[in-house]
Amino acid sequence: MRRKSLTRQILAKTRAPALGTRATAGRTKKLILMEFRTQLVPGMCRSLLPGVRRIVARNAGLMTGPGTNTYLIGDSEVAVLDPGPDDPRHLEAILAAAGGAIRWIIVTHTHPDHSPLVKQLARQTDARVIGLPPPGDGRQDASFVPQHLPHDGERLPLGDFPLIAIHTPGHASNCVCYLLEQQRLLFTGDHVLEGVSPVILPPDGDMSAYLLSLDKLRPLDFERIAPGHGELMEHGKDVLAALRAHRLARETKVVAGLHRLSAASLDELTPIVYDDVPVERHRWARLTLEAHLIKLAREGRAGERDGVWRLRAP
Repeated sequence: MRRKSLTRQILAKTRAPALGTRATAGRTKKLILMEFRTQLVPGMCRSLLPGVRRIVARNAGLMTGPGTNTYLIGDSEVAVLDPGPDDPRHLEAILAAAGGAIRWIIVTHTHPDHSPLVKQLARQTDARVIGLPPPGDGRQDASFVPQHLPHDGERLPLGDFPLIAIHTPGHASNCVCYLLEQQRLLFTGDHVLEGVSPVILPPDGDMSAYLLSLDKLRPLDFERIAPGHGELMEHGKDVLAALRAHRLARETKVVAGLHRLSAASLDELTPIVYDDVPVERHRWARLTLEAHLIKLAREGRAGERDGVWRLRAP
């Protein structure tokens, strides 16, 4: 019996959620991009706002930029958001910078650059671990075991700096953003990044869910975004709008590429859709391309058979 492709397995289990709006030609905004700056020095603790500090982990790379951002929230009682990779030097930097007692450990999602240090940090501090369990897609930190699973919209009473949890699946199904209302600051993990758009990793990552999650954040009262990688971003609502427009512009390129080729595999379509992306990043772009195609298939606009994609007649 012929084994179903990953795409067909996903489509068999899901239905297309409706999107509220579509981007129109000529109105697509360019992403608000900022270069990673010298303030993002690994191991250094930097104060960003009253009650908010950041330490960058020593895991700079192609997919992590200057490194994972670990945020320390609070003064006398501290919440550590996204402890990062399992690195003893980063653990020492967190403990040294915290000053007050670390009472809570929070994660935005469980990819290996965000949560593996939780286990050691919790062991040394006896802090309460907050987050959603890792999905079983083989790309997650299986060591992460939360003590509290935040509900969507839940207010977490973290001393003088409470956070509101917002479920934002897309990059990963267990992504959670956290809103610090008193600073109008939104912690986004990898849901929103500085300078790049996040990779969507099927089968757990979902492009339809990602776009809906972007829309879900817009009504919230925030001005700045604190991403999982990169610097603070001002004008957060504009960042969200630009990121959504970027995704839909990429979708338009997917449709145009299929129209041009009539039928294409992922490997054939990737260099056409991502002709503006360096070739060394195409293996990651290919994953997001599949997420775009799965979305189109759910909407009845494309189809796949034996690894070959085609547009469907309207």
